[in-house]
Amino acid sequence: MYRILITDPLADEGLATLRAAQGVEANVRTGLSPEQLAACVGDYDGMIIRSGVKVTAEVLAKPGKLRAIARAGVGVDNVDIDAATAAGILVMNTPDANTLSTAEHTMAMILAAHRRIVAAHNHIASGAWDRKLFVGEQLAGKTLGIVGLGRVGRAVAERAMAFGMKVLAFDPFLRSESAMDGRVRVVGKLDEMLPELDVLTLHAAMTDDTKNLINASRMAKMKPTAFIVNCARGGLVDESALADAVKHKKLAGAAIDVFENEPPKGCPLLDLDGVVLTPHLGASTRQAQTAVSTDAVDQMLDYLLRDTIRNAINVTGLPGDLSERDRSYLDLTARMAMILSTWCGDGVDSVEVTTIGRESLHALCPALALQALVGMMNPHINTRLTMVNAGVFAKERGIGVRTSTHAANADYPDVVRVRFMRGGESHEIEGAAFSGGRLRVLAIDGYRMEMAPEGPLVLIFNDDRPGVIGLVGTIFGTHNINVADLFLSRLKKTALMVCKIDGDIGDAVLAEIRKEDPIVSVRLVTLPPLI
Repeated sequence: MYRILITDPLADEGLATLRAAQGVEANVRTGLSPEQLAACVGDYDGMIIRSGVKVTAEVLAKPGKLRAIARAGVGVDNVDIDAATAAGILVMNTPDANTLSTAEHTMAMILAAHRRIVAAHNHIASGAWDRKLFVGEQLAGKTLGIVGLGRVGRAVAERAMAFGMKVLAFDPFLRSESAMDGRVRVVGKLDEMLPELDVLTLHAAMTDDTKNLINASRMAKMKPTAFIVNCARGGLVDESALADAVKHKKLAGAAIDVFENEPPKGCPLLDLDGVVLTPHLGASTRQAQTAVSTDAVDQMLDYLLRDTIRNAINVTGLPGDLSERDRSYLDLTARMAMILSTWCGDGVDSVEVTTIGRESLHALCPALALQALVGMMNPHINTRLTMVNAGVFAKERGIGVRTSTHAANADYPDVVRVRFMRGGESHEIEGAAFSGGRLRVLAIDGYRMEMAPEGPLVLIFNDDRPGVIGLVGTIFGTHNINVADLFLSRLKKTALMVCKIDGDIGDAVLAEIRKEDPIVSVRLVTLPPLI
């Protein structure tokens, strides 16, 4: 039975999915103090949060059996990612659920600022009627600058272009000169685009590097007729500097949905003419609230019940939304690493994963390396090792983790090769995922084969001479062990026999095989069945 803690209000649809899930117990406990959360968090396998709870290093000091945290929303600055990673706790968010709502709210804020909607409403509500006081600006022909061209940034760009705006973007992770089929010009440095802008909108993550990203110095580079819009994260804009710029007509105005401190008591932007403020409403639509809740629940259940990861924050190189092919190669790598684990009892010095094939497979290579490390080391350590903390584990122990990529092989277009080294010894395994998700091991230490990696496997290395197959078969038969499949491969003067057997095999039987003269070594590994 998996136990899941819900610390913030979730939509009824999300709670209904949790309650209908088999083998899951969900407890809703909102309003917990940091001390109360720290005391109980280790009793749960998963935790679903929103923005109201801070998951600090102190909260995670005794993680117990906690395996995953799902944030119903995008921002995870209320989670200590380093502490979660060190504890092997997966952190996920729901980046797609509120994309449209946030983009629409951003456009609403841009329009409200340019057409002076709030001030005009208050004017009418007071009983006045002086239209000439509220002459606004149209968006068509204006230049919009977007900081962060991710999901929300792109959705805003689409809507802005529909209004006839010219769109520029700065994103440190974009290397091209244009984006969105050439419709958006990408600039290499943020400061380069500021003088051109009529509107600057922020859609970046909050980090130490982006704290006060838009400060007094950068505001001074903008037109006095320009507006700043922030519907992303509080703290991206220096609120005091922004208030000063608007007050002294260095900027035309601003539209702010998020604040450094929420609620923004004492914020200098309050009651300032030319500024539109909303209380963090970017994701506050009925549709988005439902979507973030159901997405967070679905991701948690996928991870706990099906070992499937989506939208991971703290797994290096793992795409947010894995394709079926990606899942196949992760599963394949895990199985191949389990086979190699039979040699890893004395530890490893380094692990190397090589992908041979298409670019999409190469992009997955860092995550495959973590998966390989987990599969090789988990049988030999007491620490709970996952793809989340495998990198930290390797760094602390001086284990080298390397990746390399090569163009497609003519025989097998997409191949993964896993190799580990210890002292002067090394072992290697190679495999591929074929159409229909068929996983196959193609080689073990250079011995070629095409084997489905599942079930109990007995790996027998022997001198290549007549009679070995009969010898092993006789021992199996004597102990009533059925061989379901057999794979043979020869390399120089030795051979590898892989016997896939039905049922269990005891240590005594393995010891009996090892005693025979032609046998060099015998190893047993049991892999889960292929689905």
